[in-house]
Order: sequence, then C-alpha cells, then structure tokens
Amino acid sequence: MREFKIVKDNKKSLRERSKDISLPLSEEIISLGKDMREYLILSQDEEYLKKHKNVRSGVGLAAPQIGLNINLIAIYFVDENEKINEYVLVNPKIISESTKKCYLTGGEGCLSVDKEHPGYILRPYKIKVKAFDLLNNKEVLLDLKGYEAIVIQHEIDHLKGILFYDHINKVDPFKEELGAIAI
Repeated sequence: MREFKIVKDNKKSLRERSKDISLPLSEEIISLGKDMREYLILSQDEEYLKKHKNVRSGVGLAAPQIGLNINLIAIYFVDENEKINEYVLVNPKIISESTKKCYLTGGEGCLSVDKEHPGYILRPYKIKVKAFDLLNNKEVLLDLKGYEAIVIQHEIDHLKGILFYDHINKVDPFKEELGAIAI
C-alpha cells in the first residue's frame, strides 16, 4: 500500500471541482481506490497509528485529499452492530435526498482539517447515491441513511470543493432544526 500525504484545507486544490473518471476503469484507478480503502483500514488500527505518528484515524477519504481532483471516494468503518461498511465509489452522485435532516452531535471532522470547527452540520438523513462500485466492478444504487449517509455526503462534498465547515451556521453554529435526528 502506498503512503498518502493528506492535502490540508489551506490548499486551493481542495476547493476545485473534481472530474469524472472514464469507464472501464484503468488498473491505475483500481489500484488507487483499493489503496485508499487500505489507508482507512490502517488508520483505524492502533498499532499502525503508534508506528505512523503523522497518520490520523479516518472513516472516509476523497481523491482531492490526496492531491487528485478526480471523482473517487473510499469509505471504511465498522458500525455499532459490528457491520463493516466499505465502499470505493467512482463518480458518485446523490440522486435523491430526504427533507428530514440529521447531524452528528460531536460535529464532523476531516483528515484535511487540523483546526477545530465546532457546530452542527445538518445533512439529509436519507440519500440515494448512484455510482460505480470499484470493489464489486458494477454500477450501484445505494440507499443510505444516518451515519453512513453523513459520511458519504461529506466525501462527495470534497469532490465539489466543499468542506464540512462550509455548512456550519455562521450566526448560530449549534442551531438545531426541528425534527432533525441527532446522531
């Protein structure tokens, strides 16, 4: 697995829109996507983190965060039911979203953002995402909700040049929306 240098939020490239990846996928893109997933898995391993002090733990990674403005994201986390949630998605697009909102009570974090940005990020609770699934080599339509939906939306934002703190209410960062689900 290759080591990635994470692009920080002071770099202009993180604010640029990413480009679609043509199909069928090249070996280079397949390898890159698998390496991004592997990076996330290792970033959640305490022994690995002890040996690699410059690596922070993360559940999602978008190609712009490693200096490539292409539409590729990787997600890896184990939920409270011990279910592994893993995706490597090419050209992901949100095609529908619920009006009901949700947010993480502890706020969101990002491998590209070192500074704290307290506040709630209200996002749709349910989303449908159309993408090419690199791990299974096929087009998929994903129905996601809650934490999983938040993670995917955060990574898709990176592809559009948007950072999580852009969503925080500047006047009232902890403003709650009526009916929003706290996670």
